[in-house]
Amino acid sequence: MHTPPALGSVALVGAGPGDPELLTLKALRRLEAAQVVVHDHLVGAAILDMIPVGVERIYVGKKASHHTLPQEEISALLLRLARAGKRVVRLKGGDPFVFGRGGEEMETLLAAGITVEIVPGITAALGAGAAFGFPLTHRDHAQSCVFVTGHLKDHSVNLDWPALARPQQTLVFYMGMAGLDTIVTQLQAHGLAPDTPAALIYKATLPEQRLWRSTLAELPDTARRHGVKPPALIVIGSVLRLAAMAPRLPEAPALW
Repeated sequence: MHTPPALGSVALVGAGPGDPELLTLKALRRLEAAQVVVHDHLVGAAILDMIPVGVERIYVGKKASHHTLPQEEISALLLRLARAGKRVVRLKGGDPFVFGRGGEEMETLLAAGITVEIVPGITAALGAGAAFGFPLTHRDHAQSCVFVTGHLKDHSVNLDWPALARPQQTLVFYMGMAGLDTIVTQLQAHGLAPDTPAALIYKATLPEQRLWRSTLAELPDTARRHGVKPPALIVIGSVLRLAAMAPRLPEAPALW
């Protein structure tokens, strides 16, 4: 009689913003114990190098307007691997529960009776603040910090603009470059001052990291002038003024 294999498990693991030294010890242990690693585009090469030789790797990366697999197929892939008895690591850039679609994958797996472990990672906004020396909250500048998706599931940018345009908070837009013009227009239309400090941040914590200073009104022009492409964070708020004190801040003319 054929005995089906015991069910495997899936660890949804955050790889952090890119710097391999920011990977957690638990994440490293899960990589070392994995039989299969299903990884995204934003996972850094230095972290992929930590995967032991012989461990199967499956790339399911998503770039702007180009997905290797649709999200539903990625969830189905994880389910097939776990049902085959594999110890699976689903490795995601940043944190799996911060715009990483980890919640959708968890729902699919739990509904099928698969054991799921969540291993958090440092999300890109935290990495950017540390790399360029600005806090996300500060008693004199921002009493709240809001992480915002730059586009919704239907690809629109239909967000709660009155709430986002409130003063004394830091806004961090993920995946927002395609909707940058809309973001800037709507925030100003709902009362956020055009001269509010803003920045575009590319690959924070990695050697090629860049920060381009701007103001809210000038963000689209700044992006075009420097050819800023995804993946880049959009950060808006007066906490950015403190970045001038950061020793690792790239040299740039002071705009605010």
